[in-house]
Amino acid sequence: MDLNTTVRDAILAELTRQAEAEDPAPTVDLSEPGYARIAGRIDIEALIMVVAGALAGGP
Repeated sequence: MDLNTTVRDAILAELTRQAEAEDPAPTVDLSEPGYARIAGRIDIEALIMVVAGALAGGP
């Protein structure tokens, strides 16, 4: 798996997690390949941590 795919997967997983866990939850639509439609608040700090972890080779 290349780095771009690793970071992409980490971002999409975190956006999906936030859509399922946050209150109020953002709406995340990943139905169109290569694009994400997001409405609502995103926890940027959590997103940064996920990307940093992906770059460092973390889980």
